Amino acid sequence: MSQLSAEQFPVHTFGGPTALFEYGGLRFLTDPTFDGPGDYPSPGPTLTKTAPSAATPGDLGPIDVVLLSHDEHADNLDTSGRALLADVPLTLTTPGGGRRLGEKAKGLVDWESIELERPGGGTVTVTGVPAIHGPGPREEVEPFSGQVVGFVLTGEGLPAVYVSGDNASLDAVRQIAERFAPVGTAILFAGAPRFPMLFDGNLIVLDSAQAAEAARILGARRVVPVHHDSWAHFTEGHEELEAAFTAAGLADRLDQDWTQRV
Repeated sequence: MSQLSAEQFPVHTFGGPTALFEYGGLRFLTDPTFDGPGDYPSPGPTLTKTAPSAATPGDLGPIDVVLLSHDEHADNLDTSGRALLADVPLTLTTPGGGRRLGEKAKGLVDWESIELERPGGGTVTVTGVPAIHGPGPREEVEPFSGQVVGFVLTGEGLPAVYVSGDNASLDAVRQIAERFAPVGTAILFAGAPRFPMLFDGNLIVLDSAQAAEAARILGARRVVPVHHDSWAHFTEGHEELEAAFTAAGLADRLDQDWTQRV
């Protein structure tokens, strides 16, 4: 067991942005994507999936809450993921997504919180936090890439968990750190995705060096990188992430099993 040890809980990653973890007795799933490889049209560029998920929805068992950074892109919510939402009691997402996805979905604006009952008593608080899916101010980015939301989970006696969603802004991370640092676990979307025809090819989610800087800003004791594989628009993966965290002196913050898709 690594030095990150006892207070930490398993985070199971399945490729792309999809991860499963239990926190406060509740089971959370991030951005469900289980469709096979192939081309997926989107409001912008066509997205190409290059590898299958490491699991199917039927492998997961009951899910209490889906944390959905946004519903408008197939690499964050695909056909299989949409079908899964019907069996989940609650999906937390963007305000627009909450309207589009129906009565089981709730949109969170920045800093809005919802309390969830824990099976053993007490509550888990989920707070929607800022995320910007591209370079520059939100009002300039959202018309092209849409709304995105991140999440912070807290509970009595529990280390805070940050789920970044498709965020490219370290300024947003600094705002989150002002309220919640240090965090116990940061699930960081980080694959340096780019499209030549979108934002002049600039980053639309953190790259590896920025992910390491986000970990430093947050005081994160553990980092689980996701959304850095299985899609053609990612330009950095395992090797770049490991090198960036090593260069930043933060290699020990990477979860010991983060490269293993299960």
